[in-house]
Amino acid sequence: MSVSNPDRDGWEASEDETSLLTSGPVQDDRAADAALRPRRMAEFVGQPRVRDQLSLLLEAAKLHGRTPDHVLLSGPPGLGKTTLAMIIAAELGAPIRVASGPAIQHAGDLASILSGLADGEVLFLDEVHRLARPAEEMLYLAMEDFRVDVVVGKGPGATVIPLALPRFTLVGATTRAGLLTGPLRDRFGFTAHLDFYSHDDLVTVLRRSADLLGIKLDENGAAEIAGRSRGTPRIANRLLRRVRDYAVVRADGRLDRTVAQEALAVYDVDELGLDRLDRQVLSALCGRYRGGPVGLSTIAVAVGEEPGTVEEVSEPFLVREGLLVRTPRGRVATPAAFAHLGMSTPVEGGAPTLDLEIPGTPGPSVD
Repeated sequence: MSVSNPDRDGWEASEDETSLLTSGPVQDDRAADAALRPRRMAEFVGQPRVRDQLSLLLEAAKLHGRTPDHVLLSGPPGLGKTTLAMIIAAELGAPIRVASGPAIQHAGDLASILSGLADGEVLFLDEVHRLARPAEEMLYLAMEDFRVDVVVGKGPGATVIPLALPRFTLVGATTRAGLLTGPLRDRFGFTAHLDFYSHDDLVTVLRRSADLLGIKLDENGAAEIAGRSRGTPRIANRLLRRVRDYAVVRADGRLDRTVAQEALAVYDVDELGLDRLDRQVLSALCGRYRGGPVGLSTIAVAVGEEPGTVEEVSEPFLVREGLLVRTPRGRVATPAAFAHLGMSTPVEGGAPTLDLEIPGTPGPSVD
């Protein structure tokens, strides 16, 4: 088990790091992301409700001279969960220790982390829903009673030694809150869900990042990049750096709307924020299969990717943008998908129907 460095991440972790538009941190960008991360709550852009609630929680804890309740932050990758954990520690003036749920495979791994905490320290557990079950059960007692029971020996001669812990604040982050067990979820005193950012908030994020990076970004250029960032600050910052590279090499450092459009065209990011894989999925669905329904594995074979990549990387954004619908019989393209590709719908009289459950009518198989 290893405890990671607080500055190792971008915004949050993700298993897929191959696409410019993935929400996970790309290795080369992690240091830059850490440099752009807000350090105080006043610098944090977006999520106004979460910011207000967290500010009240932290201020009350400081007034009463106690450690705050444990905090659970949930939401898609790239929205600022790691950043908020760092801000919580900074606002409290406390050190922070960072670990990842998948890295804690045994109860002893967790016990070594907990026993090394200082009084008032913040423990940040990323992907907390992926904790091993023995470690999770140990965490219950640590969160409630600030102690752990260490078992020495085996069988009838085993002895349980209670180990007192300093009072600490656990900040857990998860991209899949539904996978958290009830007992673990109930032990968090405050739960917050982070939503995708508005266009205006992303423009503000880009302006701040441009200032930190020493980039002269005009309002139209910022708006163009924000519109293609999928509502995610991490993606916005990544696109900003790629546009900056293009501007330095091919546009004399000028960064306006035209340069942003040209740069993002080079990187295969279209006006909706779709990348190469997204367009391949839509093209296969609308072109080869006339809008569907089509099974996931069939689409994956058609675009030359693994089904998990299509389902976890491409589909969430396509569904959120109303370009694709998941049905019991497979994936179906919406009229908006045909329009985006410049294609006419294959059904006479308008859009293809999404009511696919017709009694007595056999349909295409779902993979």
